[in-house]
Amino acid sequence: MLSYKVHYGLINAAEATIEVSNELHRVNDRPCYRATVTGRTNGSFDLFMRVRDTWRSYIDTASILPQKFFRNIEENHYRKKETVDFDHTHDMVAVETKKKEQEPAKHESFKVPNNVQDIVSGVYYLRTLNYDQRRPGEVIRVQGFFDKDVFTMDVIYKGRETVETKAGVIRTIRLVPKMPSNKLFRGENAISVYLSDDRNKIPVLIQAEMFVGSVKIDMYKYQGLKNRLNLVAQN
Repeated sequence: MLSYKVHYGLINAAEATIEVSNELHRVNDRPCYRATVTGRTNGSFDLFMRVRDTWRSYIDTASILPQKFFRNIEENHYRKKETVDFDHTHDMVAVETKKKEQEPAKHESFKVPNNVQDIVSGVYYLRTLNYDQRRPGEVIRVQGFFDKDVFTMDVIYKGRETVETKAGVIRTIRLVPKMPSNKLFRGENAISVYLSDDRNKIPVLIQAEMFVGSVKIDMYKYQGLKNRLNLVAQN
């Protein structure tokens, strides 16, 4: 499990976790990894914007494509439960959405591109790539489906950097997803994702420049890694 502090400016606003199950799960008759991301606000930030979110993806161990994606959103008074089932043979997804307990679930189907990813599986896919064979500035294109929309995410490989986290100083691979014009992030290079430069390739730091300030997601604790983290020795 990986644990993160989420800082909004100087404020410790939230905590997040990423956990990949040690057991394989069978979905659509395929062996899958189960990756779960949770986020929750804390302290005084809870009074301003209370968040209790869970995102979960079941990722095919062979193709690294999602078979099922689940979201449970609790943000202030807003509630949403969503399940997305992927049919990669026919490039279709089936979406079940429910916003209120007393309301019936809504079912919809969408056509999607070949080898489409969800948000969680897309990050997992980026971890599987061999960056030794890529040059800084090279673009990795990921087709995604999220919130009933198909999107294309171009991720720029920026090279290798050493970053300081609450878990230590770590050698990393820096990735910058190009952001479309929006009212949230400041410019197309507003987000930097740092993966550990080792066989784990875990996200150790995420930085985002927003119009309303800076957000930093900083790993402070890790456990159960299969390989040694590429920490820089400190004197």
